[in-house]
Amino acid sequence: MQRQEWKLGSRRDKQCCPKTLDKMKRRKRMQFWGEDVNNMPIFDGHNDTLVKLYLPERGGGRSFLERSEKGHLDLPRAREAGFAGGFFAIFVPSPTVDYAASLTRVSPKPDLLIRTENGYEVKLADPIDFDYAYEFTNEVITSLFRLEEAAEGAIKVMRNIEELVDCLDQNVLAVVLHFEGAEAIDPQLHNLEAFYQLGLRSLGITWSRPNAFGWGVPFKYPASPDIGPGLTEAGKELVRACNELGIMLDLSHLNERGFWDVAKLSDAPLVATHSAAHALTARTRNLTDEQLEAIGDSNGVVGVTFTVHDLRPDGGLEGDASLTDLIRHIDYIAQRIGIDHVAFGSDFDGATIPKEMGDVTGLPRLLGALREQGFDDAALRKLTHENWIRVLRDTWND
Repeated sequence: MQRQEWKLGSRRDKQCCPKTLDKMKRRKRMQFWGEDVNNMPIFDGHNDTLVKLYLPERGGGRSFLERSEKGHLDLPRAREAGFAGGFFAIFVPSPTVDYAASLTRVSPKPDLLIRTENGYEVKLADPIDFDYAYEFTNEVITSLFRLEEAAEGAIKVMRNIEELVDCLDQNVLAVVLHFEGAEAIDPQLHNLEAFYQLGLRSLGITWSRPNAFGWGVPFKYPASPDIGPGLTEAGKELVRACNELGIMLDLSHLNERGFWDVAKLSDAPLVATHSAAHALTARTRNLTDEQLEAIGDSNGVVGVTFTVHDLRPDGGLEGDASLTDLIRHIDYIAQRIGIDHVAFGSDFDGATIPKEMGDVTGLPRLLGALREQGFDDAALRKLTHENWIRVLRDTWND
């Protein structure tokens, strides 16, 4: 398979100049990761493991520090797979109807699903109350710090790029605290800096519901992400404040008008932590070619989701997707905007993923399949960790 558009030395590679680790440090770091994963630590764009661990009805009461067959991710399986860390999301579930949990099943609950002539729409989730979101978020943050303490050095919450690089060097699982939806932040932004001091370094403005800052897309196929209004005035102030503090903004789940508002306002690289290509799967959660181009032009990155519904060409809610489907999206984005601007954004523990993947231990199979499709070592290093490190280095202030 020919990939002329993103070979090293192409137009995009020349204009981007990523800040990567020197070769000697990289070789030193690689020795900690097993040969079966090509000696490449994998830093991932999104998982929902914290909420699964906090809510026993979702996670089955498993411990992150012990190997389990439940869910997609725990520390022993992460080490086996070469999963070195990633963005650990706090998502606040709706208190009345659990839209998100419904979507991780084979098909949503019938009362949430609207069948259309050639597809479907899942009912847009209702806004949630600030006090409820604030309390839930703080409880999950507390559970994260308890986990960090119980891990006795095996897990660390990241606050700057040097800590992230050190964790990769020392085989410590690197956790970037991420909010999937800004409902726990008050519209006046009084508590944003307090969350930053606690460790918040990545923020998704919306999940797939409206809030005080913007409008999330419903789950709909086939459809454009251009649904609903742009950012509110509070949302625009949130973008400016995150830029000032050095909090990465995640555009996944945000509607298209909100995306373009962020693109106009933000001076940081544009990022979608767990999305895919709308040109291949015309689902609202996926990015149009114009959005992909904007991310590439900003020196940002797209974490390609492993979510079956976002990968299948028919956007189907029933059935499976293959690693071939996943690689098709990775390759399309790499060809479209350059290999410097694509990475992994699994959505482990938050979505239905391909059976071929199974859980985090399927990552070596993905790397092997990518290599078979012509992705060389330089490309795989970018996909697995270098692109995320570059974007965080360019975004974080600490």
